[in-house]
Amino acid sequence: MRNTTPEGAAAEAVEWAEGAHRNVVGLAMMLGVAPARYAEDALALMPGLQHYVDRLPLGEFEQSDWITLHTDLTSYLGDVLVRRHGAAWKRVGDRSSPAGYRYLIETEGRDGQTHRVEPYDVVMEEFQHLPIDIARMLANAEAVLGLAAR
Repeated sequence: MRNTTPEGAAAEAVEWAEGAHRNVVGLAMMLGVAPARYAEDALALMPGLQHYVDRLPLGEFEQSDWITLHTDLTSYLGDVLVRRHGAAWKRVGDRSSPAGYRYLIETEGRDGQTHRVEPYDVVMEEFQHLPIDIARMLANAEAVLGLAAR
């Protein structure tokens, strides 16, 4: 059973963020980026990740392959936003979601307002506009969060 108190939701968001980070560090190591290098600059993974997705046989993917790729890209996107922009994962109630909530990224935009983006949606949008472009995916999320340069 999930803890539905505000403190419980915050604790679950922290756990979610830690899981996303662990996933990305594993992905970085698989692609030859040392954890220390990734910690220093999350964008250090971008070229290797782009090369990796460029080589994937997307036309042969089964549902489980898409789920894994979606999870990996969502983890990376969220972790980059946390590390580069001081954003945070938030668990937000959503009755339309099967789980009753969603995990979003929240941060203050350049306009001083709080903005949210759902990394899962950003990645899914990227899947609709192949080929996958990691920089475009990140730029889209930054734009939604009001972080894009003017």
